[in-house]
Amino acid sequence: MADPVDGHSEQLVGAAAEGGADAIGELLETYRERLRKMVAVRIDPWLSARLDPSDVVQEAFVEAAKRLPEYMRTTPLPFYPWLRQLTWEQFMHIRVHQLAEKRSPLREEALNTPLSESGMARLVDQVAAVESSPSGHAVHEEARERVRDAIGQLEQHDREVLILRYLEQLETREIAAALGIREGAVRMRHLRALERLRVSLGKDET
Repeated sequence: MADPVDGHSEQLVGAAAEGGADAIGELLETYRERLRKMVAVRIDPWLSARLDPSDVVQEAFVEAAKRLPEYMRTTPLPFYPWLRQLTWEQFMHIRVHQLAEKRSPLREEALNTPLSESGMARLVDQVAAVESSPSGHAVHEEARERVRDAIGQLEQHDREVLILRYLEQLETREIAAALGIREGAVRMRHLRALERLRVSLGKDET
């Protein structure tokens, strides 16, 4: 999915940098649904009753409006990865606070790998579609649990690349910006994750 900051949106960035409230609002609205989905796939079942993804995005927008002049001066990232980072920081701040109150031996694991049940189901479907032959829906359904188990066995960095690629539908350059690594490293992690899934699923190398 390409960053929509081009053409009209690029003009909005310039107008927003000059302090135009309407331009800031319109610019942020361009990304609201995309960011809401990003948060939604990360919310654990225990947190879903306490947190609305739209609230996280709104708080991130408030912070983004404050920081926009600094962003325009320095431009540390392309606009969407920068806005996504602010949203991610807001979400993780809330999550850390909630985890501190939730007494569970799984807190550290949950903090490192947040993904909702619906998000995991979608990731399984996406990966199964990539990894399975087009032999029919029944085979796909049989493979889902094995794919889920195989994803769970991946290292966190490899699993995160799959989440960013298949759930958030980020392009390679956006994943690189989000993770702070080179695009070549993104491609390597992606291929490594798929290969490890093939091994876990008992498939021959293609």
